[in-house]
Amino acid sequence: MTWRPQYRSSKFRHVFGKAATKESCYDGVPITRSVQDNNFCAVNPRFLAVITECAGGGAFLVLSIHHTGKVDPHHPRISGHRGNVLDIKWNPFNDYCIASGSEDTTVKVWDIPPHGVLKNITVPWKELQGHSRRVSLIEWHQTANNILFSTAYDYQIMIWNLDCPEQVIKNPVRTISHHTDVVLSMSFNTDWSLLATTCKDRKVRLMEPRSGNLLREANCKTHKASKVMILGNMKLLLTSGTSRWNDRQIALWDQDDLSVPLLEENLDGSSGVLFPFFDPDTHMLYLAGKGDGNIRYYEISSEKPYIHYLTEYRSHLPQKGMGVMPKRGLDVSTCEVFRFYKLVTIKSLIEPLSMIVPRRSESYQEDIYPMTAANKPALTAEEWLSGLNKGPVLMSLKPGSQVADLHSEMSKGLGNSLDTRRSQNRPGMLQLAYIQDQLGIKDSKEDSSRADDSKSWTPVSNGEDLALCSPPRTENELRLKFHKQQEEIRRLRELLNQRDVRIKQLELEIKNIKNSQS
Repeated sequence: MTWRPQYRSSKFRHVFGKAATKESCYDGVPITRSVQDNNFCAVNPRFLAVITECAGGGAFLVLSIHHTGKVDPHHPRISGHRGNVLDIKWNPFNDYCIASGSEDTTVKVWDIPPHGVLKNITVPWKELQGHSRRVSLIEWHQTANNILFSTAYDYQIMIWNLDCPEQVIKNPVRTISHHTDVVLSMSFNTDWSLLATTCKDRKVRLMEPRSGNLLREANCKTHKASKVMILGNMKLLLTSGTSRWNDRQIALWDQDDLSVPLLEENLDGSSGVLFPFFDPDTHMLYLAGKGDGNIRYYEISSEKPYIHYLTEYRSHLPQKGMGVMPKRGLDVSTCEVFRFYKLVTIKSLIEPLSMIVPRRSESYQEDIYPMTAANKPALTAEEWLSGLNKGPVLMSLKPGSQVADLHSEMSKGLGNSLDTRRSQNRPGMLQLAYIQDQLGIKDSKEDSSRADDSKSWTPVSNGEDLALCSPPRTENELRLKFHKQQEEIRRLRELLNQRDVRIKQLELEIKNIKNSQS
């Protein structure tokens, strides 16, 4: 009997990384020189935020996602911290809200204007005071609205409820104090009923975030874990760290038994920290090392051998940190399944990097885009704190599958209700409904429902009424007007490109129908 090799079928076997062109990168960004093992970058479909190097306190930049090319060195910043900013995260349900943790022991939550940061912002929407040492990590709750987790060098994890009228919050709703050293990473399962942490004391802990009860603890002498990731609902944990011989290593654990890892795999002898990124929709795992130029990617299964190596993206530019675009911001017309924003310190560059599934057809590929987490909370803060668990609200990425503009009023403080009027469409892939609205072929019902919003988006004025526009008087005003005009031009170009793509799709569908009929 002859031996035959066993090949494993996979839709993602040939996924490849495609770096953006120089025109689509962000050049001249003074990236922070901090040695903290964080990503220093946060992205959503509207804005890119990056921690920058500056004198006298901490600051970070917020750029429009379309503001590519050379960045003005005097671009306004968010600079309200007295110490260096160590971590930033966007609110998953509000593209105009970002939180930052700093060496000044505080966490601050900022409200970003709809047209971006046009002047320095120093006053936050909320300030969270509770930690006694520098705040190293923050995480937004992904299913409950306005719940924030933070951990600091005081070895404590604090849970904050932002649904309160006070501008300065001094009392967290829960403090978890199981750790004996600095918490290195936090990860949650899909419904956020479990919290996994790695600590400098080499232990991996699994606990209930609401009650703070410690469920399980792993203390593996052959594996020193630095980062942990709960792999969706697969009941598996993945840790990245170093082996006994200081080789970089990943380990896979059974969520119900942390006594011994299911699998340990040595990667190389480099010293940079490995950052794991997991896509629960495609079950793909990406490993990016700090100081590396390459990104390895794998497919995870719930049966042995669990981890299946796919391939590796290679580049000569080393990364200091990585931002990740939410799935709703991907370009589905190019079969993009993941997008990184790579911080290249040596060139002061932020380089978008797309992971693409090669497909010949230009139509929507439903098999690689299952229902994914939407930008709507499944629970209120009070519901989650009372003990309710729910998975994320799901949405389809298919163009035209939902209304593009979703207006919501988000109350911020007592008597301070701000009508956000912020469209929740994906700028990376404008939906058919939005394109039709721009072309003026929507029915009168939808036109009347969007009348208020269309006033705030006057053509070529980028949100300003032409009748109220005054000529710029100073050089700074002229620069701001120029940036607004550039953003408007990019928006219209993107609109035209997406219309062309849609026309091609319709032509293909018509041709297929004619062929099937003949």
